[in-house]
Amino acid sequence: MIRVEDLIFQYPKNDSPTLKGLSFEIQSGEVFGFLGPSGAGKSTAQKVLYKILTGYQGKVEIEGKDLNLWDSSFYEKIGVGFELPNHYLKLSGRENLDLFASFYPKNSGRDVLKLFEMVGLEDDMNKPVEAYSKGMKMRLNFIRAIQHDPAILFFDEPTAGLDPVNGHKMKQHILDLKKSGKTIFITTHNMNTADELCDRVSFIVDGELKITDTPKALKTKYGKEAVNVELKNGESDEFSLKDLGENADFINFLKKGEINRIHTLEASLEEVFINVTGKTLKI
Repeated sequence: MIRVEDLIFQYPKNDSPTLKGLSFEIQSGEVFGFLGPSGAGKSTAQKVLYKILTGYQGKVEIEGKDLNLWDSSFYEKIGVGFELPNHYLKLSGRENLDLFASFYPKNSGRDVLKLFEMVGLEDDMNKPVEAYSKGMKMRLNFIRAIQHDPAILFFDEPTAGLDPVNGHKMKQHILDLKKSGKTIFITTHNMNTADELCDRVSFIVDGELKITDTPKALKTKYGKEAVNVELKNGESDEFSLKDLGENADFINFLKKGEINRIHTLEASLEEVFINVTGKTLKI
């Protein structure tokens, strides 16, 4: 669905490129993530792909067609959820959605009330957006991005500003979009969000991609092939997964008391990121 080769982009006032030769592909129906700290180039890459930034070097193709050859019909194909919601504050939530829906000649005509119900804003849809909290604006931002039923979606920090309950709901909405066949490109510094949502991830640091793989493969590769066993009496020990069922030390340890928990020692995605890049995920 999306193919990028040797993408370079430099802001006019900068001394060096923000994007330094990025190459990656996003398959149709895939949730793909760029993970990295603020300033790494995540948002800049997305802005190139949805044609906010021009003047790049390299090649970008959407559905096999050079990005520069797409006309305005391109914007009917994509939906964008920005990190910082940009709405008309004096208008109500519904008026904002109606206004943006009018920009799409082939608008799907989705039920507006159902969209607001999807994100729990049905009681606030007629209130001016200036009265919305940041979390409410983020939820409005989300339904604005999907209301015209685009095939490709870009989300920049999709759970930012959301409380844990609404953050969980937002992630489920994105997974539902994936099930419906949408192609989704997420940028985030939140490793838990990426781990739960993404089929594949790329680590980006200082405008360069360091590694691309599935979260599971990365955590397995950089973690330990072992389990930690904790008994209810407080004792714990670590055992290799190799021939675990025949490991006499493991079996004897289990006989010492009732098991409290057993868990594998795969690395977290954040630990993998630090291991691979040598960087921490500062916001």
